[in-house]
Amino acid sequence: QVQLVESGGGLVQPGGSMRLSCIASGRVFGTYNMGWYRQAPGKQRELVATATAGGIRSYADSVKGRFIISRDNASAVSLQMNSLKPEDTAVYYCKYREVWGQGTLVTISS
Repeated sequence: QVQLVESGGGLVQPGGSMRLSCIASGRVFGTYNMGWYRQAPGKQRELVATATAGGIRSYADSVKGRFIISRDNASAVSLQMNSLKPEDTAVYYCKYREVWGQGTLVTISS
C-alpha cells in the first residue's frame, strides 16, 4: 500500500517563496504521474501541477510561470512556489494514482 507524506507548508508573506516536498513509500512505480492539488477554504480541490518520471510537466493556468514541479525520482515530487499571492492560500495535497497525502497548509499573508 502506498503512503504519501508532504512537508514544507507554513506562513509566508506575499511575493515570497516556499518549497513543498512529497515522499511516497510502498509499491511506487515511476510510470505513473505524481501531482499536487490544493483546496482553499470554501472551494473545491483543484489541480496545481503534475509531473511524469520522464520530466513531462503540466500546470494550472493560475500558477504557470510561478510554480515549478520536479519529479525528483520515482517516489518523490516537489513543488517550488515563487511570487506567492494571498489567493495561493490553501491546503496542498500530493497525489499518486488514487492515493492522497494528508495535506500541508500554505498561508500567504502579511
